[in-house]
Amino acid sequence: METGLPETGLCICADDYGLDAGVNAAVAQLAGRGRLQATGALVGAPAWRQGLHWLRDGAAGGLEVGLHLDFTEAPLTPGARHRLQALIAQSYAGSLDAAMVRAEIRAQLDAFEDGLGRAPAFVDGHQHVHQLPVIRRALLEELARRYPASGPRPWLRDTRGRWAGMRVAGLPDAAKAGVIAALGARALAAGARRAGFRQNRGFLGVYGFSGGQARYAGLLRGWLAAARDGDLLMCHPGDRAGDALGAARQAEFAVLAAPALDDWLAQARLRLAPMRRLLAA
Repeated sequence: METGLPETGLCICADDYGLDAGVNAAVAQLAGRGRLQATGALVGAPAWRQGLHWLRDGAAGGLEVGLHLDFTEAPLTPGARHRLQALIAQSYAGSLDAAMVRAEIRAQLDAFEDGLGRAPAFVDGHQHVHQLPVIRRALLEELARRYPASGPRPWLRDTRGRWAGMRVAGLPDAAKAGVIAALGARALAAGARRAGFRQNRGFLGVYGFSGGQARYAGLLRGWLAAARDGDLLMCHPGDRAGDALGAARQAEFAVLAAPALDDWLAQARLRLAPMRRLLAA
């Protein structure tokens, strides 16, 4: 973009790679058009293995591939799957089985490394479970054990948003974003700093998964207007995805694939870049 003005660096990350063939296809198409810089993989989901070959090629092309840590959709170890509400309640009550959590985190990191032959570029959580009590402590301990500070380390998702900018932009879903951030983001950030793991600087992309293409386009323009350097914008695109979010995934895919996005980025003076590059800058 040649605007003559300083540009703000933003990373767009697609969640749920591996969920099904439709999600994989949407991520591949958007990445090929330069609309995505990262994707988080569900290593226990049905389409994880069939998407491995493309992930290797995509990463070689600059796409950051991370672990989308999962305890609610398709975890790998017996007894690890929980309903989200129960997982949150048990985490805060201190009754969540810490040994089970550690075993599941290790199993998912093992599966990622076995599949791609390298460490994840980042770690976040399906339904943001990576920031919950018990889980966040086990995650930080395991990451520190596997990836010493002397070498490259994954960055971690911070779910705290840009409240003032979101309100100015008139985004109606700021309350939901606040609830997500309240479920452990500050404590995770403190632990990440102590352990030497970096995080994105702001978080965008939270909404209620309703309203179709027109509403998502309006929300996206608002998020772009609110973005600051080093922010992360989460999305959930899918081409004919078959889960409960199928309609929302298709709407997101259509908007993110549209030529108008280039104009919106230029108007907001945004450049898209992988988070590692933004954090290094």
